[in-house]
Amino acid sequence: MPERTGGTANRTERRKARTRAALIRAAQTFLAEGNLNAPILEITRTADVGLGTFYNHFDSREQLFEVAIEEALDRHGALLDEITAELQDPAEIFAQAFRLTGRLHRLHPDLSKVLLNSGLSLLASEKGLAPRAHRDIEAGMRSGRFGAVRDPDLALTVIGGSVLALGRLLHDQPERDAADATDRITEDLLRMLGLPTAEAAEICARPLPDLTAFLGDDKAA
Repeated sequence: MPERTGGTANRTERRKARTRAALIRAAQTFLAEGNLNAPILEITRTADVGLGTFYNHFDSREQLFEVAIEEALDRHGALLDEITAELQDPAEIFAQAFRLTGRLHRLHPDLSKVLLNSGLSLLASEKGLAPRAHRDIEAGMRSGRFGAVRDPDLALTVIGGSVLALGRLLHDQPERDAADATDRITEDLLRMLGLPTAEAAEICARPLPDLTAFLGDDKAA
């Protein structure tokens, strides 16, 4: 009898998790479209769940959208952590993270649009690229690699703005070479942080891991 009760409880929890995930995916769809005023009824229809079910998981549309953005940032941050885990040089870690993020705008356009449409919350978030870039900037300052940086917060402001502006440019100009554009901006940022021109260029010419291997089934078609 306890096993049956436990099995029922597990099925209930899995069903709740699936419903919550469906609502978050639906919210990310609206975020990617820039539709921040979608009615809750429309969100639940997209998620294929009942309207009353919504309030079993979230208090409001705003709370759902906040969670949807955080989950997108978590996915992005976890991907960067996994790919850069073996690197030691703060300059290379920063460069690889930025170069990969630029390429993700094309490889994972829906995730990119969620991040872009979250706007300044991307820069202020404790998840995703911003805290990792801040960490790498401070590590580069301590090691002397980023000797030109006087204020890590100001440096992060420039870098964060570059991420958003690059993503918008790549969506607006689909014919532009995303890898080339990203690497050129990364070189400029490395020089701003204090690396010599030749070294910045050499770091940005290094091969990158295959992103599709890390994205797996979640990659864009």
